[in-house]
Amino acid sequence: MKLYYSPGACSLSPHIALREAGLPFDLVQVDLGTKKTKDGADFTKINPNGYVPALQLGDNDVLTEGPAIVQYIADQKPDSGLFPKAGGKDRYHAQETLNFITTELHKTIGSLFSKDMPDAYKPVVQKKAMARLAHVDGRLASKPFLLGDKFSVADGYLFTVAGWGQHVGLDISPLKNLSGFMGRVAQRPAVQAALKAEGLGK
Repeated sequence: MKLYYSPGACSLSPHIALREAGLPFDLVQVDLGTKKTKDGADFTKINPNGYVPALQLGDNDVLTEGPAIVQYIADQKPDSGLFPKAGGKDRYHAQETLNFITTELHKTIGSLFSKDMPDAYKPVVQKKAMARLAHVDGRLASKPFLLGDKFSVADGYLFTVAGWGQHVGLDISPLKNLSGFMGRVAQRPAVQAALKAEGLGK
């Protein structure tokens, strides 16, 4: 498999998932400005939308959209516990959580990186983002991870998106449960390896 990524982008989530699952893969860095891979290839031939992540499978099929990719990765190692197995309600609650992250957190926090957003509108978006993060903080009050006692691909996604907050004026330090979660996840060997490989770790 090949994971097309950009350092620190939402592609960090499937990058973490691949390392947590212990699956073999190659990393291909993408310049999101030029839509070119590091070796100069046209990334839009892999993903016509021009954004990461994209996961090229062994048969050259390509998956895009982070929540779909991390579920695929987890399903390659069903006994890993990275995502609930199909058939039970836990699976749907886990999908519910991924959908919440992608629609309410990813899109909201990610929009704050836009240079086109009027300065007067940023506080409105920041307030919405903090309200959604406060909801997550509440969910983490009684458990170490989003789905319970075990790390899942949803946690890798939350770690990625909530980590953007420091770059767009969101202070999560008052959210003690979320802050503790970020610290726990950051210490995981697979997460540290992913960060280092993307040039983000020590």
